[in-house]
Amino acid sequence: MAENTLFIPTSREEMLARGWDELDILLVSGDAYIDHPSFGIPLLARVLENAGYRVGITAQPDWRDPASLQAMGRPRLFAAISAGAMDSMVNHYTAAKKIRNNDAYTPGGAAGARPNRAVIAYCAAVKGAFKGLPVVIGGIEASLRRLAHYDYWDDRVRRSVLIDAKADLLVFGMGEAPLLEIARRAAAGESPAAMEGIRGTARIDRSRPVGGIELPSFGAVSADPAAYNTAFRLAAAENNPFCGKVLLQRHGERWVTVNPPPFPMDEGELDRVYALPFQKRPHPSYRQAIPAFEQIRHSITTHRGCFGGCAFCAITHHQGKLIQSRSERSVLEEVGRLVADPQFKGTISDVGGPTANMYGLSCGDEAARSICRRAGCLYPRPCRNLVTSDGRAVRLLRKIRRHEGVRHTFIASGIRYDLLEHQQEYFEALLQHHVGGLLKVAPESVCATVTAVMRKPGPGLFEAFLQRFRQASRTLGLRHGVVPYFISAHPGATLSDMVDVALFLRRHNLRVEQVQEFTPTPGTLSTCIYHTGVDPLTGEAVHVPRAPGEKRLQKALLLSHLPEHRRDVLEALKLCGREDDGDKLFGGGERHGKKRGK
Repeated sequence: MAENTLFIPTSREEMLARGWDELDILLVSGDAYIDHPSFGIPLLARVLENAGYRVGITAQPDWRDPASLQAMGRPRLFAAISAGAMDSMVNHYTAAKKIRNNDAYTPGGAAGARPNRAVIAYCAAVKGAFKGLPVVIGGIEASLRRLAHYDYWDDRVRRSVLIDAKADLLVFGMGEAPLLEIARRAAAGESPAAMEGIRGTARIDRSRPVGGIELPSFGAVSADPAAYNTAFRLAAAENNPFCGKVLLQRHGERWVTVNPPPFPMDEGELDRVYALPFQKRPHPSYRQAIPAFEQIRHSITTHRGCFGGCAFCAITHHQGKLIQSRSERSVLEEVGRLVADPQFKGTISDVGGPTANMYGLSCGDEAARSICRRAGCLYPRPCRNLVTSDGRAVRLLRKIRRHEGVRHTFIASGIRYDLLEHQQEYFEALLQHHVGGLLKVAPESVCATVTAVMRKPGPGLFEAFLQRFRQASRTLGLRHGVVPYFISAHPGATLSDMVDVALFLRRHNLRVEQVQEFTPTPGTLSTCIYHTGVDPLTGEAVHVPRAPGEKRLQKALLLSHLPEHRRDVLEALKLCGREDDGDKLFGGGERHGKKRGK
């Protein structure tokens, strides 16, 4: 029990060991409890604990059994619910809507430990277990479903999850500041359902609030794709915490009111979060390894946010586009704690954040930042106000490399290669010290029309990067390679486009190890385009690959180097009228399914 008292309580016994007979706040998570800042519920639990609240975590409860939620008794203030680090539908289903047979956030990697639409299911379970208890929802699943949204799995527009879950309040974004304010006001006697004006929250009103930007109603967006596009465009313009306005969307007789995003954390605030007493371990009650923990156990998060603005990515919608970096001192102190861990063998698996080479970067014009409505800072070209200096990142990596007890330091969390052309010193350090043979980058496509829809750099920048990378590796006498990540069946991509991508890969001697078939997830620009067939920001019609056959062939073209995909590749070439490209694609060894000379 002594070891367990170092963790947030998960049972009545652990509560009593702390001298508690009641919780203030019960946190419910779709993930196993890993006491690590990479996981949302444990991070928020530590923040609340540090503020003096008695918190407990119920991880992966049986939503069909009230007793699974009642083990620590009724909390005094409220329950806070998250589906976990992933949207539960993405966690459960592939892009082809086939059931996944594993879950990286569960002991043993076992599937089925959380329900479909976990936020809704957990809310119903908590309300059944504790009649009248206020419920606050948050995390990635709730955050990106705060307004009426297209749902790929139902293939229709669904209401705000706030209404479907019958929750009192929704927290979107990273959540520390909003949740602390909710806890403070709840402890003062205010009902969460009545709380107004908290940044980073959404609530339900019975009548239209005064002011705010009114979006097309749920009824309108569910019936009319043009109205859906209008709602997306209006909401996207209010994502800047410094100038964003309240959003209002009618759902029948009720209104969903979404407040502006919370302000980004400053360096000191972020440092304090990462200095909290995380045990960096799964709860000791688990007897099987948890794959998600094994992946990050010896990694260091240096910052939050991403200013890339990619159309398919949810990071900007959840963490924000403004980079929030920890201080050098904070990161090095964490390295020291990692080195002191008896299980650490000298290798730091990753140093970074959503995009590693954005550490320490910022907007150089506060006045411009306060009114900026761009979705990202790099597309179609880098913003003139973006400070791209790599000095902070280079100094930090140098000090980590020289830290006693550290033998290897790798960067695995993704590199924005179009940013590297402004970061020569970081690029050189990366190649010399932080690449374990293969550098993973994500061009996602090399077809100019598709990258324009994705809001990604075009093929010219990727070609220039490849040339620069390979030349620098040869100069340094290193045998480094590039592993590119691509998305198939993204809006805008035709079969002929994917043939061009396959030929590009062949021409540049690249092989794709992993292909991500586009999955429409709530809240993103790409999902909006998938649903409506029109880019809401440009008004242009966009081809959307929907048929399973087309999706299969697009994926096969990216994997044309694998023999098992040859039949599909040949079919794709025939459908495109590009059978003559088979010689280029297969190196002249196969055409029309037959060996030459036979």
